[in-house]
Amino acid sequence: MVRAQEDRGRSGPRPRDLAAFALRAVLAQRRRSLLTALGIAVGVAAVVLLTSIGEGTYRFLLDEFTQFGTNLVIVRPGKTTTQGVPGAMFGTVRPLSLDDCDALRRVPGVLATNPVLQGNAEIEFAGQKRRTTVYGVGPDVPTVWRFGIALGRFLPRDADSRAARATAVLGAKLRHELFGERSPLGARIRVGGQPYRVVGVIEPKGQLLGFDLDDTIYLPAARAMELFDRDEVMEIHVLYRPDARSADIEAGVRRLLLARHGKDDFTIISQQQMLDVLGSVLGVITFAVGALGGISLFVGGVGILTMMTIAATERVTEIGLLCALGAPRRIVLAIFLLEGATVAALGGLGGLVLGVGGAQALALVVPSLPVHTPWSYALVAEAVAVSIGIVAGALPAMHAARLDPVESLRSE
Repeated sequence: MVRAQEDRGRSGPRPRDLAAFALRAVLAQRRRSLLTALGIAVGVAAVVLLTSIGEGTYRFLLDEFTQFGTNLVIVRPGKTTTQGVPGAMFGTVRPLSLDDCDALRRVPGVLATNPVLQGNAEIEFAGQKRRTTVYGVGPDVPTVWRFGIALGRFLPRDADSRAARATAVLGAKLRHELFGERSPLGARIRVGGQPYRVVGVIEPKGQLLGFDLDDTIYLPAARAMELFDRDEVMEIHVLYRPDARSADIEAGVRRLLLARHGKDDFTIISQQQMLDVLGSVLGVITFAVGALGGISLFVGGVGILTMMTIAATERVTEIGLLCALGAPRRIVLAIFLLEGATVAALGGLGGLVLGVGGAQALALVVPSLPVHTPWSYALVAEAVAVSIGIVAGALPAMHAARLDPVESLRSE
């Protein structure tokens, strides 16, 4: 029987009993525990809310960039590593031409190419005038940029891209401003003083990084070059097969342009490279704002340390009684660690509710602000909160475990 009691004492109480004891100790000091847990809750809520804004911004920008697809390669004149700025022209750089754009279609794996120019011009119809963005493009825009046609068709394909017909395609907003609900197909408009015939209307596309894609007009690239008095295109977009490797396409584009230009005077950027850079930058930002919220978690940990230190001082007699009844020092240590972890866990759960609720409320109040809660960060914040509770309770717990039972009982 004595051996059974020794074995029971050696094995100690069950973890469930220890957890219940720690919870009762926390609830016995409701106000103090609530204030301490509030510090943790604020920290977790700050982490969740800030990372929700950061993750929402990342997803928003990702959607903006990928609405044109991910299997794109962009070619720009000028060598970034030597000239410093894509498109820099210092006399020795051969500009990109419409012939270059046509030649790139021969690269294995390429589906379509599109020359791009951009400028601003006044559009006139029936006495109404509106200044808007003008894009000089090729006939493959619906394929390359994933544009849908709401009315009519896109720019026709001419046998000679340098002698394109004077046709135009309107953005949804520009069509509404000039024609209202009337069909603009076949109408004659003037762009920069030159006459054009409307052959189509693009489906609404919304905005891309602040640029209204619906308040635009699309002209053949050769016509836009005349309008803006340019001899070259600003860039060429190359669409390749989804099953092709981006590196292979880039190598093919480089070989062809080197053969045409005689030197490496252009810059090739893949859509995936831009997405990777965007992801890394926004990932750092999300981590940084999460770390700012982590400062509040640290402050909450100081609150737990203070509370547990006070508790160890106030409960000297209780600790002495536990030791006198045969509780090992490791049990006393475990009780205090569990109390700290319990306060932190309860505060963390409250912070999760506040953070997620705050993120959802923010999305309702400010619909234009992209918000998305990254649960990985939320769970990490909760785990960190519990860890802080254990670490903050360690010092008071070790102090309580070292108390002499006889001296503790005399303190009463």
